[in-house]
Amino acid sequence: MSNNYVIPDDLINFHGHLCPGLAIGYRAVLLANELGFSKSEDEEFIAIVENNSCSVDAIQYMLSCTFGKGNLFFKDYGKQVFTIVKRDSLKAVRISLKKDARKPSFTREEFLNFLLNTSSEEIFEKKKFLFDKSSLPSKAIIHTSIICDECGEPTMETRIKKFNDKNLCIPCYNTSSRL
Repeated sequence: MSNNYVIPDDLINFHGHLCPGLAIGYRAVLLANELGFSKSEDEEFIAIVENNSCSVDAIQYMLSCTFGKGNLFFKDYGKQVFTIVKRDSLKAVRISLKKDARKPSFTREEFLNFLLNTSSEEIFEKKKFLFDKSSLPSKAIIHTSIICDECGEPTMETRIKKFNDKNLCIPCYNTSSRL
């Protein structure tokens, strides 16, 4: 089964351009939506992404999983893999780009066309499962800021380092501890 998908202009504008990476994320989110994972108003869904490519912008924009809200988590594995988890039920889905989705002969435009005109079954592997509660990241915590004694910038208290009785942010600590 094949469809013609069109990436919405607002998503393209958010990302800055139309590309295969954005199309991968867009299609992954559509598949997640079909499986019951929709936009997160607060932190009821989390997304664990295994790459830092263009595809992640679709995850952020369409699922409202962001670093700022504390429900987007990055694992630097270099894979087009997206795990979406419902916090309350621990229901999860892992969506991964199939190994043969991108043919070596594809140009950028051909790959984009393939992603927008091919069934999700031909593009992705999907695995539904229950997420391990002990691996579930905690909800975002707002920490007090402490002023760095060196640069004067407010810094999250959990990132302050003590050095020679001074409260230092990480960059200032790294500079001072090398002296």
